[in-house]
Amino acid sequence: MKVTVLGSGSSGNSILVESARTRLLVDAGFSGRDLERRLLAVGQDPASIDALFVTHEHGDHTKGIGIFARRWATPLFLGERTRIACTSLLSGSETVLSYSATSPVLIGDLLVEPFITVHDAVDPFAVTVTELSTGEKLGIATDLGRPTVAVRHALKKCDILILEANHDDILLRESVYPWSVKLRISSSHGHLSNRAAAEFVSEIHHDGLACVVLAHMSEQANHPALAEEVIGLRLEKVRYRGELLVARQEEPLPPIDVTNRRVRLAPMQLPLF
Repeated sequence: MKVTVLGSGSSGNSILVESARTRLLVDAGFSGRDLERRLLAVGQDPASIDALFVTHEHGDHTKGIGIFARRWATPLFLGERTRIACTSLLSGSETVLSYSATSPVLIGDLLVEPFITVHDAVDPFAVTVTELSTGEKLGIATDLGRPTVAVRHALKKCDILILEANHDDILLRESVYPWSVKLRISSSHGHLSNRAAAEFVSEIHHDGLACVVLAHMSEQANHPALAEEVIGLRLEKVRYRGELLVARQEEPLPPIDVTNRRVRLAPMQLPLF
């Protein structure tokens, strides 16, 4: 399985997941033209996308869902209340399929398992994506007011984790955001701080965790180097051996080959003689 963060931040989020025969987009928070540009930049034809899975209705996750689905005849997977909230983005000509937290969705050879999160959306979900042929598991939780017991359970034993590190507590207080926005962001229905993300990832860390990607970073209340330092130090304490990356808003990260990273973590075989 390969994973490419096409872009992540307060202005737009989209993630490409590839298996041997399936291409899946999780969210499309960029314009149709920008999303196509980002896909082409990583060598993917927009027409090759098998499905677009939408986690919630906020514009930084849904901006391009309608135009992309119409132009490329891409099936859209939406929670029922999310579909209603996104009515203005849809013409009615799209192929829209509903999902819920009670039923995993099989898209080609990728099993998508949505789970409910705590966030200020009408019906917010995060997801895990498992490649059936290899068992490789990806966790995506980019809008996470707080990690509940259900969230912790769902994200256990991931090979790669894309996790929100939205803000630094001090930078948020000193930011130009209105006080009401600061309260929303820092609330239990808002976004994870660097400190909270560090605590969470250390809790669910396991020896097979091969890559952590920090995502959904605020341009006004965070800095990539700061997030990397705070979370990196906590991961060092649990003897994390994988890679720590920071997703960018402006451009895609290079594709992450999950198989290769799992191999790097495998114990070295000593010769018998």
